[in-house]
Amino acid sequence: MSKQQKSVDDYIQDGIYGAKETLPDERRKYLGTIRERIEFVLYQNQVREETVYPEIKEAAKKHTNLKMFINGNMNYRFYSKYIQLADEHKLSYTVVSNKEHNAEYGLVLAHHDAVEKAEIELPKRKKEKKKKEKPSFFKRLFG
Repeated sequence: MSKQQKSVDDYIQDGIYGAKETLPDERRKYLGTIRERIEFVLYQNQVREETVYPEIKEAAKKHTNLKMFINGNMNYRFYSKYIQLADEHKLSYTVVSNKEHNAEYGLVLAHHDAVEKAEIELPKRKKEKKKKEKPSFFKRLFG
């Protein structure tokens, strides 16, 4: 029997335990894909920000073959803007919900094949400085 053919035992094992998955820890971390395919990742707190990251928007315009993996353990209202972006640029996307493991990443933008990008994490945006708040009534009264 050649290496390419599966034995009956292999089929039974697949039926009982599921198909063998390559790099399961890496796939859990990156919402179902592997590091070598990734264009960009965003942490959950980055996805929760009000606006879409411009780098994600640019990558969606530039690469039509990207797939977006979204952490489904977050509230829909936080990631809906990224689903709209995927629809707008005709990118496929998958909302990944893993009850056993909540990945630190909220969004992974990946290619179908390896690209081996050195830097995949986008820096967190600086918060805009808020206007100085007026002191409260009590601070003015007792301060």
